[in-house]
Amino acid sequence: MSIERFMQQSVTGWMTAHGEHSDIVLSTRIRLARNLTGYRFPIAFSEEAAMAVDKEVSAALLDSHQKGYTYMKMADLPSMERQVLVEKHLISPQLANPERFGAVILSEDETVSVMVNEEDHIRIQCIYPGLQLEAAYEQADQVDDQLEKVLPYAFDEAFGYLTSCPSNTGTGMRASVMMHLPALTITKQIDRIIPSIARLGMVVRGSYGEGSEALGNIYQVSNQTTLGKTEHEIITDLGNITDRLIAHERKSRELLLSKSRIALENRLFRSLGTILYARLLPSGEAARCLSDVRLGIDLGIIEDIDMSILNELMIFMQPGFLQHYAGTELSQEERDIFRAQLFRERLDVEKAKAAIEENEES
Repeated sequence: MSIERFMQQSVTGWMTAHGEHSDIVLSTRIRLARNLTGYRFPIAFSEEAAMAVDKEVSAALLDSHQKGYTYMKMADLPSMERQVLVEKHLISPQLANPERFGAVILSEDETVSVMVNEEDHIRIQCIYPGLQLEAAYEQADQVDDQLEKVLPYAFDEAFGYLTSCPSNTGTGMRASVMMHLPALTITKQIDRIIPSIARLGMVVRGSYGEGSEALGNIYQVSNQTTLGKTEHEIITDLGNITDRLIAHERKSRELLLSKSRIALENRLFRSLGTILYARLLPSGEAARCLSDVRLGIDLGIIEDIDMSILNELMIFMQPGFLQHYAGTELSQEERDIFRAQLFRERLDVEKAKAAIEENEES
């Protein structure tokens, strides 16, 4: 299988599409937590109860008139395939544990994923490219309405949707944006901004959520609580904070250009050279270099590289993807070698495309 064909089959919709402010906001995610009456939460129920919940939820989607959904049971998937789903942000690391009797139901374009028997019985997730909070919520709400027509949700008039974790009780909604904030990180302003965001009821994490690092200067900003606010209030608040972060990042980029252009260009082109020619590429260095090249493209300093390629490589650099493509488990050094090789091949494919298009135009 060629690298191009593998990429085409392995990337998900938000990696190749463009949304509003996509130079800074990579994706928007809405997640709704729901549980069924008559069952304990997944952390405390039996395998029989897990299978019963799985049957009810999957029947509600797969046996409906809605088409284009695929069911995947975690216990039936090899560990590398489960890891790929995590790296594509389609399931959580918690669901990837096959001992939890979990499953996922994916839409054909992978915009919608419904996790079954994760922390809650149901986690409806919608991911859109760029900043599209309202659109992502509308999609998630449609799936939620479809399920609620046939499933007995655990709901309390005073507390709202009942969830395994009290912080999710209420709307059960987590809205988040994944943002690329290199200038705020380089200038160290991010260290001052994160605590101020927390005081406004939001939380800033790494790109894979709680406990993860902000690899490649990518941060996930989301609401911290869901009780006491409506879905639209949560979206509005997150949208306002996102707009302010975008403005701060743009101002910091302008400052870097005006005050330290040569040093900035040196950094960006060194990173481009690394991913074009390196023979060993550890994941941390790969993430940093991709961040620099992305910034260079956004600022018009680096040309002839499609941003969607960087989105692909951001996911493709992860251990699960590398080993899935290699078809075998790899040691850390073998992954570093293979990562460098695949980066070179992918960018060579893109350069070849650009050359062909240039010849056709002339």
